[in-house]
Amino acid sequence: MSTEPRLAEVGEPEPAHRAAPGTDQAVKETLEDYTLRFAPRSYRRWTPMVVATTALGGIAYMADFSIGAGIGLAHGTGNALLAIAVAAVVIFVTGFPLAYYGARYNIDLDLITRGSGFGYFGSVLTSVIFASFTFIFFALEGSIMAQGLKLGLGLPLWLGYLVSTLMVIPLVIYGMTALSKLQVWTTPIWLLLMVGPLVYLVATDPGTVDRFLAYAGTDGDGGIDTASVLLGAGVCLSLIAQIGEQIDYLRFMPPKTEANKRSWWTAVVMAGPGWVVLGALKQAIGVFLAVYVIAEVGASAAPEPIQQFKGAFDAMMPSWLVVPLAVVLVVISQIKINVTNAYSGSLAWTNSFTRVTRRYPGRMVFVLVNLGFALALMEADMFSFLNSILGFYSNCAIAWVVTVATDIGINKYVLKLSPHAPEFRRGMLYAVNPVGVVAFVAASGLSIAMYFHALGDTLQPYSPVAAAVIAFVLTPLMAVVTKGRYYLRRTDDGIAEPLLDEDGNPSAVTYECHVCRQRFERPDVAACRTHDAVVCSLCLSTDKVGDHVLPAAV
Repeated sequence: MSTEPRLAEVGEPEPAHRAAPGTDQAVKETLEDYTLRFAPRSYRRWTPMVVATTALGGIAYMADFSIGAGIGLAHGTGNALLAIAVAAVVIFVTGFPLAYYGARYNIDLDLITRGSGFGYFGSVLTSVIFASFTFIFFALEGSIMAQGLKLGLGLPLWLGYLVSTLMVIPLVIYGMTALSKLQVWTTPIWLLLMVGPLVYLVATDPGTVDRFLAYAGTDGDGGIDTASVLLGAGVCLSLIAQIGEQIDYLRFMPPKTEANKRSWWTAVVMAGPGWVVLGALKQAIGVFLAVYVIAEVGASAAPEPIQQFKGAFDAMMPSWLVVPLAVVLVVISQIKINVTNAYSGSLAWTNSFTRVTRRYPGRMVFVLVNLGFALALMEADMFSFLNSILGFYSNCAIAWVVTVATDIGINKYVLKLSPHAPEFRRGMLYAVNPVGVVAFVAASGLSIAMYFHALGDTLQPYSPVAAAVIAFVLTPLMAVVTKGRYYLRRTDDGIAEPLLDEDGNPSAVTYECHVCRQRFERPDVAACRTHDAVVCSLCLSTDKVGDHVLPAAV
């Protein structure tokens, strides 16, 4: 039997569906935003700058203002700014290789994780971690919006939580096509409303800057303290998993060529690891506005973004316009980020469920699941213990992201023990790769123990440092110990056509999947075990008996 499947001809009529019952709907849905799949060149019609603008629109969240305010109020401005800077450097350095791989090879962070040390089923663990990130931050943003609706419309908080949850459902159904339009059109309004008050306060009252820089916090004397800096950095580092949401957009980057390489790299850096620059600025602004509100109103309102911007707008415009503008800013910000949270979370849950059960229930099911978790957190008043939740969660997120970034940067490019091109297809990967799984479990487990004082009060602030260092050391160590043998179950996918074209981009050559009868580009298919044909990655994932899955290479 020939191992080279039939290549689909350009312009060939779409074949009739002859797939198993239920497969057609799964294929149709995943072809809107390529849920669980490689994003093909034929779908990636956007310019690098449109993709970057869409990705950056997703970080319009107000949580940064709350995070910055919480750290500043507790530890003082100096410690808060250092904590923000430390976290930003770590997030930028670890986010760069992940963003590059997502944009270069057009796959999301879960698919990257599979081939970067975790294995086909091993990355289910990190998918759940990422899904948790999305509903935690959805709940945080929803809480902030509910505060705005209470101030502006008098809605009780419980109803505001419900409204902020339900309103994103229509927007998140349609994937990248709808999200790109939403983010591009709302970003200028959001920037104007966010930056305007800050510029006005600094220009008209320079004393606000002096008060900001001198603020000592409730837990300190104004001096720089290592423990305070690290505790604050740990809270900020809970945002390290945001790179996963950036990659959900960056995977739609066009191919990198000589003609577009400058704009391509600019977009990848700006919208990939560069998101943290704007994030860090927002956290610093959060400290500034919190100190301003303390002087003008009182400390109790300072951590709430709606109160921060109400206080700032009060200084620059008529009173009748203050509350409406503050509410508009909060609502726009909440919609921009929470459509991304709901979208990315649904991808993560669907990825995990499909691999474990070999059944695709539809992404919309997990949009509702994610929103349900978020609503439960909001109703439990998570805003009141925000820093505790984020401080705990950051240990898991740091361990995961540092492990994958180290596998790409060290194991692939320095040690060359990890395959250079990412692999995500079932049958090509081992179920579990001890390189990433051991490094992640050890780093997150020990750092969480430190966070809960299991190793003493002195070491507790150092839990995020432990998570990063252990993951960074163990990932290459495990690759050396295992000699890289658990990355690939087989190196040949049965198709002669190269995965990459002459420019190093994923090949655009198309093949027909003999299960769902759709055409897919080269990186998304593999040869079938029992037929002289190819199978797409989703049909491989949902193959319950393994008829189509290639055997392990001898």
